Amino acid sequence: MTAAVREGEVVALVGPNGAGKTTLLRCVVGLDEPDSGEVLLDGRPLDTRDAAVRGDVLALLDDTAWFPDLTVLEHLDLLARADSVVDPTTVARTALADLGLTRVADQVPGTLSSGQRQRLSLAVALVRPWRLLLVDEPEQRLDADGRAWLGEWLALQAREGRSVLMACHSDELVTASGARVLEVGAG
Repeated sequence: MTAAVREGEVVALVGPNGAGKTTLLRCVVGLDEPDSGEVLLDGRPLDTRDAAVRGDVLALLDDTAWFPDLTVLEHLDLLARADSVVDPTTVARTALADLGLTRVADQVPGTLSSGQRQRLSLAVALVRPWRLLLVDEPEQRLDADGRAWLGEWLALQAREGRSVLMACHSDELVTASGARVLEVGAG
């Protein structure tokens, strides 16, 4: 497969379960090796051992592992600090507000509903700097309001020059985000 994700573009990988969407995302981020070919970032092989690449690429692929004793706010604050974000606590609080999680800021992730945990996972993208976001079925477990927010937010990221590559089963999200569709397993 040959594909490109341009700066300021959302690309949706679509296809049936088992078609290889997640595997493709895992190959892009270096968790799996492609059978042939290579993955390039800015014309160079993408190597996640390179700190600059790790700073440019954010992958939200699996259920996020959370420290059991840290609150929702403490998790996001820690991630922001790890990336040297200015005023990390304010950034974390803003992300929680944007995702409707302010009232659970002092809870530990294990006490959240599955939809709230999905929103918390997406909040990681609001507290970390990135140029390319890889995300596997971000619409999972989100209610209608969450899916609407996600579509608008993804479109905003593209307008701001960031790129998103996502596996997706939601035509609604593809449309709302303005994503270009790339069929996986279509032949």
